[in-house]
This record gives sequence, structure tokens and C-alpha cells, in this order.
Amino acid sequence: GVVFFNPVILRFLTGSSHLGLLTVVAFFWVYKRFLRNGDETRKSFNLSRRGGVSSRRCHNPIVFSCLGFSAFNLLLCLLNLFYWCRNDWWSDEKILTTLDLSLKTLSWLVLFLFLRIHFSNSTETRYPLVLRIWWGFFFSVSCYCLVADVVYYLKHGYLSYLFWISDVVSLVMSLGYCYLGIFFRGRDEENIVITLQEPLLNGGSGADSDKPSKGEESVTPYATANFWCLFTFSWMSPLISLGYKKTLDLEDVPQLSESDSVRGSFPILNETIEESSTPGEGGDKITTTMLAKGLLLTARNQVLLSAVFVLVCSLASYVGPYLIDDFVQYLNGKGSRHSKNEGYLLVSGFFVSKIFECFAQRHWFFVVQQGGFRARSALVAVIYNKALTLSSRSKQGQTIGEIINMMAVDADRISDFFWYMHDTWMVVIQVGLALAILYKDVGLASVAGLVATFLVMLLNYPLGTWQEKFQEGLMKTKDSRMKTTSEVLKNMRILKLQAWEMKFLAKIMEIRKVETGWLRKYLYTGAATTFVFWIAPTFVSAVTFGACMIMGIPLESGKILSALATFRILQEPIYNLPELISMIVQTKVSLDRISSFLSLDDLNPDVVEKVPFGSTDKALEVIDGNFSWDDSSSSASPTLKNINLKVYRGMRVAICGVVGSGKSSLLSSILGEMPKVSGEIRLSGTKAYVPQSAWIQGGKIEDNILFGKAMDRRKYETVLEACSLKKDLELLPFGDQTIIGERGINLSGGQKQRIQIARALYQDADVYLFDDPFSAVDAHTGTHLFN
Repeated sequence: GVVFFNPVILRFLTGSSHLGLLTVVAFFWVYKRFLRNGDETRKSFNLSRRGGVSSRRCHNPIVFSCLGFSAFNLLLCLLNLFYWCRNDWWSDEKILTTLDLSLKTLSWLVLFLFLRIHFSNSTETRYPLVLRIWWGFFFSVSCYCLVADVVYYLKHGYLSYLFWISDVVSLVMSLGYCYLGIFFRGRDEENIVITLQEPLLNGGSGADSDKPSKGEESVTPYATANFWCLFTFSWMSPLISLGYKKTLDLEDVPQLSESDSVRGSFPILNETIEESSTPGEGGDKITTTMLAKGLLLTARNQVLLSAVFVLVCSLASYVGPYLIDDFVQYLNGKGSRHSKNEGYLLVSGFFVSKIFECFAQRHWFFVVQQGGFRARSALVAVIYNKALTLSSRSKQGQTIGEIINMMAVDADRISDFFWYMHDTWMVVIQVGLALAILYKDVGLASVAGLVATFLVMLLNYPLGTWQEKFQEGLMKTKDSRMKTTSEVLKNMRILKLQAWEMKFLAKIMEIRKVETGWLRKYLYTGAATTFVFWIAPTFVSAVTFGACMIMGIPLESGKILSALATFRILQEPIYNLPELISMIVQTKVSLDRISSFLSLDDLNPDVVEKVPFGSTDKALEVIDGNFSWDDSSSSASPTLKNINLKVYRGMRVAICGVVGSGKSSLLSSILGEMPKVSGEIRLSGTKAYVPQSAWIQGGKIEDNILFGKAMDRRKYETVLEACSLKKDLELLPFGDQTIIGERGINLSGGQKQRIQIARALYQDADVYLFDDPFSAVDAHTGTHLFN
């Protein structure tokens, strides 16, 4: 009975079983490669979209675990060879163990290649029967080996760590293979019959015709991923695998979940701002603190999670410098002798701390970006909604360019601040840990290191200030050069006629020369900052070690290595401190700008009284209306006085008057965009408005007319005929699918006017408001439009 628990017999048993695995895989490889190639091709035509081994959810873990298990056995084999070559003696047990590990490495590597090549796109729904039987046999052998290890250890009191690790890992892996490969049944088998019954061509009556495009039917797997998928980022595997096979389209990218999209983040920020805002003159006042609080609450989960990851990453990064001295002492034979496993514990400490640092850093970066995008999307939505409700007086002080700049630049800068958010408190912890390790290694000489560290920090401050100043000057001169260049290009015809080319070229070159000067200063300052960044660890270490020599503190190899590693880690927070200060200032400026914009006056929503459609025969009624564009002063004379108007359903009313008499102002008052001094406005039903200056969005002509509504071909054709657009569309190269340039640059004035009239007509509104709709069309077309 003792023979069956001998490690030599066990290695022979596992080696023989893996040799059998190698033979089986080689046989199936040849069989599938040469004998069933034609059959597989015919089957894959019908089953490739739904077929697959068990399920893709369990196939990928099996495939890559084979590769991992092969690498694990290769590592054990190399360690085994290194250990025995170092001891310079061999035995039958050592040779057999090496052969066993070599066979395991080769067998699992061949199995990985076999499953990866022949089963990734296979139509089979189960693994080969022989392979499943072998997995069950491997599980039995692994259990037997582990029991034999326990019996051998209890009898002899000793067993190599190599056998323990190999048998335990083999048992865990074999259990996983048995579950995923034998007991787990995928859903693909249930879908095979359905696939065979599907028609060859999916016509418009199929189920797929009603599916929304652009990936709207799918939600990112991140929303339903379990802990393991989140920890390993394996929820990205399906998209990466698809991208490996083909170029990704927009339809392949899944949509964000409700909580991560702007639909989930905007209400949180909006509610926080509304609850915190204080009523003031003309509107609610929003401070910078309120806005910052709202953004933090919008991304509170990401902020807290990233704080934990930052703390874990920072603590784990200092484990290495802390243990280096002990490890060197152990290698020199000066370590404690009371524990045989001190070396294993130190190496395990290095390995585990690095694993924690890497995973914490990856998740820190991911969560920080997620929180930044979440805050940015909510902030852009708030700014956009505010821009839609600004009063006329507020619009006078805010240009479209400034509003776009807030959404494009300021919101992006606030999003970038999430990267630096935790540096404000982590730099204190990092410097404190570094000084504690230095005090452990070099004693009071760490005070000199602290002084040198603060000197480097202070040196970074003027460099950062100069760099910011030079950057600002560079951007101003760049704006001036771009402005001048744009003016020259726009008026090139006049310059050519007047022969002013060289004169304006000299002007541009002069501005360019000033810009080059600012650029030179900026690059020199950047080079100095980079020099300080790389010289900082050397300077701090030289000062610290010099203080050790003066104080008579002995310097050993372990302490020196520990101190150097600490200085290297301390380099990043020292270098990032000026950038952190600059980022805080820039974010504060952006928050001030946005909070001031959100505090502007809004349109009064109660200016126009909405009457339910059908409750009255009057579509529009104005009673004793007084309106003024200047609502800041109560003594100002109203722009429109004593307006009384009744418009019944089906009426067509034309308002005539000289230029500046208030025709457009009257329409603005009906829309609710002109401040009301007194009186009442009642509007029944929906309204559509056509402004005097045509507004065209970039895109196709069809999209401009539909404006988000579903296509009704019959109504669409009627609208085109009513607006005299059919002849124009016939002249265009792609008809209504023609792409309109920016602001309709490739359309005439009359075409733009008729497109926006068609857009209003397609909305099926109850009340239409037209502001000089025939100004850009000829008499014949105007008559057709009126009729």
C-alpha cells in the first residue's frame, strides 16, 4: 500500500495521463484538419451565428485557463531545474518530476491551441466525448494525488512544496473543467432547431426589422456584470473579440446603462442645484460651492471608490521599499533564523503588494474616468438646458461662442480634475510614508531628506508659474495669428486685386515671430521642469546620504536600496504638485464661470397661458398686452402697448407694418420670449415657428424636414409639393439625401427658407407663426407657397 502513495509513482501516473491527453488532442487535430474539413464548412454556413461549444461564456474561460495552466507548469518546471542544478545532484524522483511537468506544459499548450483554432468558430455544441472523459479522469487523479500527499506527509513529516502546489492547483483546475466542460449545458443547443427553421433571407416582415439601429437594443455588459467580471474587466471581452474578427460598426457598440448615461446623472445634478440655490433678484443664485457639491453628488460612487483604490495603490507601492532592507539582509545571511520560510514570506510580500498595486491602479484609472465623464455629461446638459431658457436680457451678455466654450472647454477641464482630485490629500500620506521608511533606514538623516524634498517642491512653483504665463501668451498670439490668417483667406480676392499679398504676409510673419518667442520660452521652461523632475530623486538621495556620512550613520546595501526606491516613488507627487495647484486654479475659474452663467435670469414660464386643445374655438388670444425688451427698469416705456388680438381656428392673419414697427416682437411675445409687463396671452394647442433668418442644421435635407419625427411618406411628399421643393431636390445629386453643409452653405437663401417652412409644416402644429416667410423667395414661388 505504501507504493501507491510514493511521490515517484504519482508523478509517473500524472505524466502518463498527460501523455494520453497529448495523444488524444493530436488525433482530433488531424481528424478535424483533414477528414472533416468539408463537413465543417457546410455546417458552419447554417449554424455559424448560433452554434458554438456549450456557450461562449464558458468556452473562453476554458481556453485561456489551459494556457494559464501550461504557463504555471512551465514555471514549476523551471524552478525545479534551477533548484536541482543549484544543489548539483539528481535522482529518479527529480528526473521523473521534471518529465511530468514538461509533459503537462506541452499537453495543456497543445490543448489550448486546439480549442482556440478548431473550436472558436465551431458548430459543435459539446466538447469531444473523449476529452470530457479525460477531464473527469484528471479530476479523479488530482484527488488521489492530493490524498496521497497528505498520507505521505503524515507518515514522513515532510513533502516538497512543489508537490503541494502542483497537486492543489491541478485539483482546482480539474474541478473547473468538469463543471464548465461536462456539467454546464449552454443555451446554444436549444437554439439549433430555431436556427435551422429560420428563413434564408430576413425580409422586412422578420423580427429583426423592428429592431432599433445603432446598437440601441443592447446595453453594456458592465451594467449586469458580476464581481469577477468587474474585477478582471472581462465584461469587455465580447466587444474586443468582435473587434478582433471585424471592424467595429456603431451598431456593435452597446449603449450605456440608465445610471451611467446623462439620463441618470443629469437629474441628480439638476435637483442638487435647485435645492441648494438661493432666490435672488431676477432668478436663483448658484454659487461655486453649490455647483461643486452637485458634481460630487452626481459622481459620489465613483469618487468614493476611486479614493479607496488610490489609498490601496499608494500603500501597496511602499511595501516594496519597506521590505527591501529585510530581503537584502536575508540574502546576506543576516536575517532571523527562527523561521525557515522568511524568504518565501518576503517574496510573497513583494508579489502580493505588486498585484494589489496593479489592480488598484487599473481600477482607479477606470473609475476616475467614469466619474469624470458622468459629471461632464450632466454639466453639459445643465448648461444646454439653461441656454434654452435664458431671458432676452441675459442673452445680451452671453454670446453663442461663450456658451459653447463652457460646454467644450470648461466642462472638459472639470472632468479632467477628477484625475487630480485625490492628490490633494494623498500627497500628504505619500510624503509621510516615505519619511517614515527613511527614518527606519537612515534615522535622523531623513530630516535632511525632508528639507531637500520641500526645496524641490518650492523650485517647481516658479517654474510652474512661468510656464503658465508663457502658455497664456502663446495662446493669445496664436489666436491673433489665426484671426489674421482667417481674415486674409476670407478676403483673398480683394488682396489679389489690390496686390497686398506681401504686405499681409509680412504682418502674419511678424505675429508668427512673436508666437515663436513665446513658444521658445515655454519650451525652455518645460525643459527645466523636466530636468527638475529627473534630478529630484538624485538630489534628495545625495542630501540624505551626505547627512548620513556627516552624522556617522552606517549605510548598508539594504538601507541604500530601500531609500533609493522610496525616493523614486516620492518623485511623482513632488513633480505633480505644481500641476495640481494649477489644475485647482483652472477648475475654480471654470466653476466660477459656469455658476455665474447658471445664475442668469430665465424666461418666465407663466407668460403664455396654455389652454387645452378643443376647449375653446380661439387658437390665440392677447388681452391688454404690454411687452418690453428692457424689463430691468419699471419706468421704461413698453415696446408693445395695449395689444388686443383674437385669432380663431382656421383663420389666416397677416400683420403688416413698416420696418421696426414691432412685427417680430409681437411673434416673440406670443412665443413667450419677450418679457410681459402686463396683460394675458392664451394659446390653444401646439405651435410651430419659422424665423425671419433661416436656421438649418448640418445633415441631410430629409433630417432637417423630419426634425426627429418618424417618416410618413405620404405626408412628406405632400409637404415637399406644398413648399415647391420637389424640383430643387431633382436638381441635387442625391435628392433629399444630400448632405447640407455647415449652416446650409451649399443651399440658396430661398431653398433654406423653404426647407424650414417644410420642417414647420411636417410637425402638424395647431398654430403656425411665420416671420416674413417670403422674403427670400421669388414672386412665383411665394404665390405657390401662399396658395
